[in-house]
Amino acid sequence: MHMHSFIELSKLFEEKFNSRHFPEQPETLYNPAQYILNLGGKRIRPVCVLMGNQLFNEIDPDAYNAAAAIELFHNFSLIHDDIMDKAPMRRGMETVHTKYGESTALLAGDVMFVKAYEYLNKIKLAQLQKVLYLFNNTASAVCEGQQLDMDFENRETVSMDEYVYMITLKTSVLVAASLKLGAILGGAGEGNQNHLYEFGKNLGIAFQVQDDYLDAFGDPEKFGKQVGGDIVANKKTFLMIHAFETAKPAQLSELKELIKTNPADKVEKVMQIFRDCKVDDWAKELKNIYLQTALKHLEDTAVLSVRKKPLQELADYLMRSKTGGGGWGGERGKTKKRGEGKKFFECVWIKADRVLEFFSVFRI
Repeated sequence: MHMHSFIELSKLFEEKFNSRHFPEQPETLYNPAQYILNLGGKRIRPVCVLMGNQLFNEIDPDAYNAAAAIELFHNFSLIHDDIMDKAPMRRGMETVHTKYGESTALLAGDVMFVKAYEYLNKIKLAQLQKVLYLFNNTASAVCEGQQLDMDFENRETVSMDEYVYMITLKTSVLVAASLKLGAILGGAGEGNQNHLYEFGKNLGIAFQVQDDYLDAFGDPEKFGKQVGGDIVANKKTFLMIHAFETAKPAQLSELKELIKTNPADKVEKVMQIFRDCKVDDWAKELKNIYLQTALKHLEDTAVLSVRKKPLQELADYLMRSKTGGGGWGGERGKTKKRGEGKKFFECVWIKADRVLEFFSVFRI
């Protein structure tokens, strides 16, 4: 059996998904919903459904229904999160609320969530209960992660465990669940389903660590944006939280003062504290821990090694990338003040486009 690559599966999904998903009337509701779907992206989450499915069997037609539901849910969350972030642009175009107004954008997101369930309802009854259980739990988790992110904005410090938990909910569980949905529909046993879920979850965290690292220590030319954008924006990242937890009293006082006063040389001085605390070495080690955990779960998945190759190649590409890419969740998982997306939007999306197009869908 031919194992499709990510790019091949992306094309297959796009052929089926690239159509109008909503009625014509009222066009004031359904055109805004269709608008965000037409903005593109390489649909990594739905393609992960197909990748999880083909790992165990020929691609089941129901996998395309689950994949469509995942993509619709994801875009529903983007519409609402853009409102919360006051983001003016997405994928180089106006956000739904900017173009059509906030009230319409809220309704467009709502109807998109309903449409996701219409696709799930097409799945064969034998698998539907398991699929709905996972989908519903995942949707709730994403909302919980978003709320935690907003809660963290009003706190001076956030612990590493709290941050990892938050970005797991916001950035990783939807990808992990996408892989597991495909596995369920492919007839995988529960052990294999869970291994694939953990693979996706840990790979997502590894990529977020890498993105945080590259924002501070990446090559600006390869990174596609100014280095230190997260520092300028006072974002709580893996690096900043670790610096808070490991800095000596004098360094900690300086760090807090730099965040409070925002001097012209803030990036340079924060970077020096990062180096003094060996945050750069720590971040590279942490990324590798999550990556190796992910790959161990893939290795422990009980299928022939040749069938795992597309997922191994995906993980390898992401971790070899010199540019980063908006993280597994783009701006998701980086606690920030609402509205800061305006100031840094363009450079963030240049970065996302540079790494690989299929991460241009991320930004919560």
